[in-house]
Amino acid sequence: MGDLILRAAVVTELPAVLEFWQSAAENDSRPVDTDDAIRALHRRDPEALILAVDGAEIVGTVIAGWDGWRCHLYRLAVAPRRRREGIGGRLVAAAEERFRTFGGTRADAMVLDGNTVAHGIWAAHGYHPQDHWSRWVKPLT
Repeated sequence: MGDLILRAAVVTELPAVLEFWQSAAENDSRPVDTDDAIRALHRRDPEALILAVDGAEIVGTVIAGWDGWRCHLYRLAVAPRRRREGIGGRLVAAAEERFRTFGGTRADAMVLDGNTVAHGIWAAHGYHPQDHWSRWVKPLT
């Protein structure tokens, strides 16, 4: 894995993260990511967006969101050509460690039912779907 390191994104990298998600993340069933949205995330919590970088290249991401009460994982993505190298697992572990520093006791991950490629990594790291919960959504316009 060369010079792979995990660290928080810096503001100048946010456009590159948006570009990375176009090829590495599931984008079919969700609202479009925008520059304004990712910048708002970074302003609110600059440590939430964790990157895996190899040299100057972004090869993985996860958002480890902490709202002061709950731990939420979003946008776990690994470059397609770098999958099955353990990058996703390292990102999940880094996010969980971040949550532990806040006193978090349970993490949840947003994983689409139809994104079966992603189910394996979450299961391998101890996550499972809850059969007694449903996610309710409402677009805010």
